[in-house]
Amino acid sequence: MPRGRERYDVVVVGAGPNGLAAAIALAQRGLATLLVEASDSPGGGARSAELTAPGFLHDVCSSVHPLGVASPFFRSLGLERHGLEWIESPAPLAHVFRDGRAITMERSLEATGAGLGRDGPAYVRLLRPFVEHFDELLPMVLGPPGLPPDPVLYARFGLRALPSLSTLASRWFRGEDAPALLAGIAAHAMRPLEAAATSSFALVLAMAGHAVGWPLAKGGSQAITSALVARFRALGGELALHFRVSRLDELPSARAYVFDVTPKQLVEIAGAAFPSHYRKALQRYAYGPGVFKMDFALSEPIPFRDPACARAATVHLSGTLEDVALAERTVVEGRMAPHPFVLLVQPTRFDPSRAPEGKHIAWAYCHVPHGSPVDASGAIEAVIEEVAPGFRDTILARHAMDPLALERYDENYVGGDIGGGRVDVRQLLFRPVMRPDPYATPAPNVFLCSSSTPPGGGVHGMCGYHAAQSVLRNVFERDAREGARAAFRA
Repeated sequence: MPRGRERYDVVVVGAGPNGLAAAIALAQRGLATLLVEASDSPGGGARSAELTAPGFLHDVCSSVHPLGVASPFFRSLGLERHGLEWIESPAPLAHVFRDGRAITMERSLEATGAGLGRDGPAYVRLLRPFVEHFDELLPMVLGPPGLPPDPVLYARFGLRALPSLSTLASRWFRGEDAPALLAGIAAHAMRPLEAAATSSFALVLAMAGHAVGWPLAKGGSQAITSALVARFRALGGELALHFRVSRLDELPSARAYVFDVTPKQLVEIAGAAFPSHYRKALQRYAYGPGVFKMDFALSEPIPFRDPACARAATVHLSGTLEDVALAERTVVEGRMAPHPFVLLVQPTRFDPSRAPEGKHIAWAYCHVPHGSPVDASGAIEAVIEEVAPGFRDTILARHAMDPLALERYDENYVGGDIGGGRVDVRQLLFRPVMRPDPYATPAPNVFLCSSSTPPGGGVHGMCGYHAAQSVLRNVFERDAREGARAAFRA
């Protein structure tokens, strides 16, 4: 039991970005808030560590943060005053074909279109309405369920976002470059590209790339966590580390409890407080494929065939739309893709502080079947070597994590699923279960704030922010109303 108050207004369990966001939003309202974390450090998916060798600082999980820099809640916190600095690469993204040729997503929509050949004008027409209205659209995309402030703009976005990426590409493009670029972005969904709503991932991340970039946090993703912790403590919040929660009654007394965990852990911790129908619904919650991640300490930058790759922190490897679609479909079917889609990040091209002078770091992952113990390191290195001959000769040290290792590192990564749950249409729109308020549970003082709630995965804190608003409505404003009625009757 943490040494502090005997009773809190709110206890938040899990100090990932969403737990931190929920705790901050509640502390901003003057509530006595305790944040507990099982690990020896806060951050969840936003931590950095020397994984390969001393002096090489790697992001253990997330690394590139378009939704972090654009997050309406993070923007409101002034995290720059707490040391957070964003670094942009000249091009947010490079997409590499199997022959080594690369195309780039530039910050400029028009410059990107100019590099996409005959499909360039169509790409610009597809994205322009959303890039131009990014500041109005993104809060709706990252918002809770309900009527959006601008239904017309949101409906226009929905018409293009709900089809599969394969369908969207066939409707809009005739060449291979624009479909390949969007296919690589859509693959972040870890769903077959023939699945409905995979276009939503491509459109959201692409419009973010043009509007705000795909930046890195200087010094590593831990800098985001450090800034959030500093903001929380400045509000009087308390943080307790090394505090693992197995049952609800292990927590200090509080008026509300907020959990930055997935449905699996929520049932284990608080299931006895729920009616059987809700508990069974949580147990049916589906998780998606896992990832196999490798971190590299390098003697020099990755020697890509195409020099355009040197302009981008994020590099997608694996070719055409058909190549990416085959790889993702194979994984969802429960098999390793012979030539997997590989996402690679090269931070030290743009932030040299994260490696010894003259040295570099990079990381790469591919998608693998849920919970797979297969070692995909050889496949990942082969894909990189194919488009960057000599890459293996630059490796000084390597570190690998399969889905089971990722889950041991962070229990929210069930089976290696880094997105908090499968993102089929049902779980994209209604997660974790179909309820008017997805953050509230049938237990009146228990709430969920993880990426298993809307709007889903990513380091943006919006799940935590919306959960905090639910706590305020359902507990503190309710109590205030009941107190006012009691005073009136008296």
